[in-house]
Amino acid sequence: MSLFSRRILFLSLTLLAFDGCAQKTARQSAPTARTTARATLWLTTPDQKSLFQRQPGTLAFGATAGAGPVIEVDEQQLFQPIDGFGYCLTGGSAMLLHRMGAPERTALLRELFGTAGNDIGVSYLRLSIGASDLDERVFSYDDLLAGETDPTLAKFSLAPDREHLLPVLKEILAVNPNIKILGSPWSPPVWMKDNGASKGGSLKPEFYDAYARYFVHYIQEMKAEGVRIDAITIQNEPLHPGNNPSLLMQAGQQAGFIKQSLGPTFRKAGLDTKIIAYDHNADRPDYPITVLNDQEARQYVDGSAFHLYAGPIEALSQVHDAHPDKSIYFTEQWIGAPGKFAGDLAWHTKNLVIGATRNWSRTVLEWNLAADPQQNPHTPGGCTECLGAVTLAGNAVTRNPAYYIIAHASKFVRPGSVRLASNAPATLPNVAFRAPDGSRVLIVINEGTADQSFAIRHLGRQLRATLPAGAVGTYVW
Repeated sequence: MSLFSRRILFLSLTLLAFDGCAQKTARQSAPTARTTARATLWLTTPDQKSLFQRQPGTLAFGATAGAGPVIEVDEQQLFQPIDGFGYCLTGGSAMLLHRMGAPERTALLRELFGTAGNDIGVSYLRLSIGASDLDERVFSYDDLLAGETDPTLAKFSLAPDREHLLPVLKEILAVNPNIKILGSPWSPPVWMKDNGASKGGSLKPEFYDAYARYFVHYIQEMKAEGVRIDAITIQNEPLHPGNNPSLLMQAGQQAGFIKQSLGPTFRKAGLDTKIIAYDHNADRPDYPITVLNDQEARQYVDGSAFHLYAGPIEALSQVHDAHPDKSIYFTEQWIGAPGKFAGDLAWHTKNLVIGATRNWSRTVLEWNLAADPQQNPHTPGGCTECLGAVTLAGNAVTRNPAYYIIAHASKFVRPGSVRLASNAPATLPNVAFRAPDGSRVLIVINEGTADQSFAIRHLGRQLRATLPAGAVGTYVW
């Protein structure tokens, strides 16, 4: 063999070896199905006879599953990653929790934020930056006498949060140190506003820079307390100036504030906290699209946040399709007291846990975590009918619809999960995920008026399942 031929042979063998190694690496790095052929079911029924309870035994996958609808979970089609499921921890919620006895509070926080046994594994919280309407009183972190201003923020202080919120947050972080936290303001300090009041008004342009620094102070001082703020929205419900507190901020104003002040100030401070636009109803997808269409503003914006007091949940996909490189978040939905368990379970599961995630949302948050039996506390003019996920009467705990709605996702769809494709047979809305531990999770609601049998098919295997009318099931395998 000539020297030239030997070189060609050596090169060919080397390339073959490299190709084999590359294929082996690709196979190893690709997600693999778990070998288990059985699934567990956690069930909630509208008659409340089963409340997020694990059902006895397991369901077996096999070659066939009989006649009826089939939910196909498609491992090859992947969608958005999941940041978490949870609640809004209002100042009022924190106050009620902090006033519980220490043993009772510890047990409840472990149940809410732990992952063992019957804990429900809440993995995401939304805080108000300053007061929300579910605080006892209106406040900011830089309140002054009438006519005073503080553009250098010399009087900025987290003191209002140190009484109840921060102690409770630190206990939560002891249970789940990795929980993600979103901060949202209901209003800037009133001296920054053109009406000088907590309700309504708009941010004065001359205070754009001061307000940007206000966010930075908040994030840095929370970090000094051991609380990392993963993201902020710029304004809760910017098109609803009738709440107390509140602020009117049109889309153009929000884009201007981001590009002129907030984005550059975050960048100068070296913050990695995400900036999220909008934070209002799905009836106005034009608002976040307007912000994201601004080329100067969009460079600072991670994505858009939504509520569903108006508009269809599918509008979230409209915003995603317009800006597919930006994230979608679902950050608030209330249940009106006293609640209607069957209807609340069905609507919220279909539209939020299933609907929001099928329309690209990385989070689903209910409003809010806790209230007392009279739906207190709240500010003058704040929500008087907001039913907490739990009702706290001293140390007595009542678990309400939002507790179970979130539990069906939060316990098993852990942060870092990825949504998988699944079809939606009539009367069986559903959503599927692959969790970080390799398990598959399918959340299904039976919208029909009678028990419904169906099959779940995954990687060529099928299992037979039946859900009572109006029931929600979380299947894990």
